[in-house]
Amino acid sequence: MMSAMNRLLCCLLTAGLLAGAAAAANKRVLVYTRNFTPDGKGYVHENIATSVEAIKKMGAEHGFDVDSSDDPKVFTAANLKRYAALVFSNSNNVAFENDEQRAAFKSYVEGGGGFVGIHSATGSERKWPDYWNIIGGHFLRHPKLQTFTVRVKDPKHPATRNLPATFDWDDECYYTDHLAPDLHVLLVTDPAKLVDPQKAEYPGDRFGDSLPLAWSHEVGKGRAFYTALGHKKEHYSNPLLVNQILGGIQWAARIK
Repeated sequence: MMSAMNRLLCCLLTAGLLAGAAAAANKRVLVYTRNFTPDGKGYVHENIATSVEAIKKMGAEHGFDVDSSDDPKVFTAANLKRYAALVFSNSNNVAFENDEQRAAFKSYVEGGGGFVGIHSATGSERKWPDYWNIIGGHFLRHPKLQTFTVRVKDPKHPATRNLPATFDWDDECYYTDHLAPDLHVLLVTDPAKLVDPQKAEYPGDRFGDSLPLAWSHEVGKGRAFYTALGHKKEHYSNPLLVNQILGGIQWAARIK
């Protein structure tokens, strides 16, 4: 018969193996890139393949696995359990096929999953307020692509701690409305300095000199990070964006 000590050692070994398996499962992320409109006229960013490869490179260098898909059928409760975070990289317009997929996504994040949105991800699910709350806002529009100065509001967050206090960036400066009330804003720019003939209408003086460009917040038991930067393919080899995305994934997924 197995002695009490042997039984204890066996239980501890089994528990350790299970914990190791759970830890391994918690080091996988899914990059989702669906761009869909019923009429087929939705804008699709040319940077998508580049962004996916950049995130896979981050995973290889920092110890997490990366899957990618543009198929909404991945949104089932059973499948999402495999991931520590979902990364919507330049997704746009309709992200899901049905409300069951929306419910699986919402339950995943609120139940403790991580979420990261990049650039046009705020343009996904434009008619679903629960999605706006998860990502932190709803894409309104952007002025013409131009160079603007980005300021770091919180240099201690994992997504921003390796960034300079200010840097010039050539991009589409996204205007976002329906901002979630609990956002921890990480990056901003001064909208008064943007070239935009319509800026008096929005954003106007809503944000003073601090138009939000990146943020994080808690969603139920989960975490969400978003950066509006990243329109150009070459951005995904620029440390100014790469460090944001990597830190955002690590923070949202609770992995190091």
